[in-house]
Amino acid sequence: MGKFQIYKDAKGEFRWRLKASNNETIATSGEGYTTKQNCKKGIDSVRRQAVDAEIEDQTV
Repeated sequence: MGKFQIYKDAKGEFRWRLKASNNETIATSGEGYTTKQNCKKGIDSVRRQAVDAEIEDQTV
């Protein structure tokens, strides 16, 4: 089972990364958050959006 990790970057901003069960990073926040609360909101947003997200195949 994967897990979200919250950490601070070199600027002191909060970021998250999603690790797969093999410990590989499979997604990142892509941006820093000034508060841990906003970082957690970013994680919650990904959780909600990913459940119903479409797959758009741009190779055809």
